[in-house]
Amino acid sequence: MTSPIRVFLVDDHSLFLSGVRSELTNEVEIVGEAPDATSAIRGIRETAPDVVLVDVHLPDGSGASVIEAAGRDLPGTRFLALSVSDAAEDVIETIRAGARGYVTKTITPEELAGAIRSVHEGDAVFSPRLAGFVLDAFTGEAPPIDPEVDLLTAREREVLRYIARGYTYREAARELHISVKTVETHVSAVLRKLQLTNRYELTRWATDRRLV
Repeated sequence: MTSPIRVFLVDDHSLFLSGVRSELTNEVEIVGEAPDATSAIRGIRETAPDVVLVDVHLPDGSGASVIEAAGRDLPGTRFLALSVSDAAEDVIETIRAGARGYVTKTITPEELAGAIRSVHEGDAVFSPRLAGFVLDAFTGEAPPIDPEVDLLTAREREVLRYIARGYTYREAARELHISVKTVETHVSAVLRKLQLTNRYELTRWATDRRLV
């Protein structure tokens, strides 16, 4: 009988993490979990999993930093990024760090289990619209990072994309597993940093930069 794939989970959203754990329990063996980069690197080194499912944005670092640090010590471990972000810069940074795949959190449980199996077998896996970013990056055509976009934190960019797509503050908060008040705070910070005055201008700004 084939041994189950040993998976380590890295995500700072406990509710989301419990959902992933529940959905994958019958598909793989969960050997560890971590909510931040520091404990993730330590835990991955200790458990030497087959596959690491890692979020791109963590409280004390990035998924890329986890991949670079742990991947050096464990060449047999594969990394699959799972994130709400579908920004080109996030995808490219994570793949360049050594991830074998990148999927967004809109993926179904069945698709996620399939992606883990594919990555374990050595295949590259991407959500459909993200594959072009990777092809562009490795043919020297990656889109330049806009200096205005670079003013925003990772979380502010995530909130921006949801609001620009027409989500209400409450809907964005639910998707990101944060409070409505936190969404409002991030939107205010984005408007201030970009010198915009309302949601319409924010949506137009994001659309012009192909962030939505």
